[in-house]
Amino acid sequence: MSQRLVPDGLWELVAPLLPSFNSRPQGGGTAPLDERAVFAAVVYVLTSGCAWRYLPETFGVSPATAHRRFTAWTEAGLWRRLHRAVLDELGARGEIDWTSAIVDAASVRAKKGGSLTGPNPVDRGKKGSKLHVLSEAQGLPLAVAVSGANMHDSLALKSLIRGIPAIRSRRGPRRRRPVKLRADKAYFSADHLSWLRERGLVPRIARPGIESGERLGRHRWKIERSIAWLFGYRRLTVRYERKGSHFLAFLGLAATLTCYKKLTKLTT
Repeated sequence: MSQRLVPDGLWELVAPLLPSFNSRPQGGGTAPLDERAVFAAVVYVLTSGCAWRYLPETFGVSPATAHRRFTAWTEAGLWRRLHRAVLDELGARGEIDWTSAIVDAASVRAKKGGSLTGPNPVDRGKKGSKLHVLSEAQGLPLAVAVSGANMHDSLALKSLIRGIPAIRSRRGPRRRRPVKLRADKAYFSADHLSWLRERGLVPRIARPGIESGERLGRHRWKIERSIAWLFGYRRLTVRYERKGSHFLAFLGLAATLTCYKKLTKLTT
């Protein structure tokens, strides 16, 4: 199962990024963990949506150990670095479309509350979180974020753009700035227009009461498809993590795997 969930090409990108992990001080002569099996267990939880305690024994690692290692990797910033590594591979092949970036958000219910949650105004005020996604022109996620469900979509715009990593190019220096920024009317403000132009980005944001959104619709389906790809990972459809950092970690891993699927199509 580890081979299927974590193919050789993905593991070659993951392995060099894993932080060193010291054994617990009580010792006991236990055999070292199979890091690939642990990583596959994390992918399985993300993909299936199962609770950690129901992790199949076939992975050869206990649920407590898998969760503890997931926490350590999260604190070490593994998921962001891995996402960038996959984007670098795509960028080196010229597969990142920098003609525009598209931004949108979607809400999920947070069953257990916790950090980065808030009352969802479209779900009778129940606790929820909001997933913020910025993709390149074809829908590959470049940056993701999590907030409370009561946070306005537009408040995440600047942090998402700042969060675009410097990605390798087929030729020339690394790149992190798209030509245009596309978004619906929820992101429209004079401050955003000025801020984007100061950074050399051309804003293509629908103006409330003026533009119907049809022009944006020719591009909007791509970010909607991106969010649908992410929600294909069942652990993201309902939030069970009390720690916001853990839910963001799963979102980051889902973005990485989404980009890796594109990479596998280029190499097969």
